[in-house]
Amino acid sequence: MNRAGLDANLAGIASLAEPTRRALYLYVQAHGAAVSRDEAAAAVGVPRHTAKFHLDKLATDGLLEIEFARRTGRQGPGAGRPAKLYRPASRELAVTLPERRYELAGRLMAGAIADARTNGIPVAEALSRAGRQHGGEMAATALLETADSPTREALLAAARRVLDQEGYGTRTDPAGLTLANCPFRALAAEHTTVICSMNLAIMEGLLARLDQLHLSAVLKPAEGRCCVRLAAEGTAAG
Repeated sequence: MNRAGLDANLAGIASLAEPTRRALYLYVQAHGAAVSRDEAAAAVGVPRHTAKFHLDKLATDGLLEIEFARRTGRQGPGAGRPAKLYRPASRELAVTLPERRYELAGRLMAGAIADARTNGIPVAEALSRAGRQHGGEMAATALLETADSPTREALLAAARRVLDQEGYGTRTDPAGLTLANCPFRALAAEHTTVICSMNLAIMEGLLARLDQLHLSAVLKPAEGRCCVRLAAEGTAAG
């Protein structure tokens, strides 16, 4: 997640700290259909103008969506103005610090299981293939970002931004790049071999398309960091 995405999610979650706003949000969520400010105000027991203020704030923060519709079903002249209605937003909010990417892990694993069933290959092999494909997609983002300045320094900076957005928390060192955070930490603690192999495949897919960086992915588990390191050519994995 990039900084803008994190800020937006934090703003949305912080918006629910206000008790009345939280109660209105929970009412709209539970209702199952778009509601008017009058309905929300009556359900929560607050004045109409108070409900309007908080509902509009929830919409501004991305937790609700606004639509307009005539509740009477009448059309044409004399039908009156459409009512302003609120419904739950389609976006989902999640914040984990340090950042975790369990949805990504689930998506890669589900794809790998489907691939294994379709093609009759071991799930571990399919997961490695899915990881390398995702790494290649990450590399494509870095390459696109540096299309106008394809120097090694620019590409390394772009690769680090992509890795940081994926939650790996890169840190430079004399031996290459340390991935200071594992986006799948809780899964890695219970299924170390599976998750570390997936992480390795992701990094191999990334570096296969970024060979100008002269880095290689190596398994080097250590406390407080990802199990994979990106080692510079001619240095020890460290």
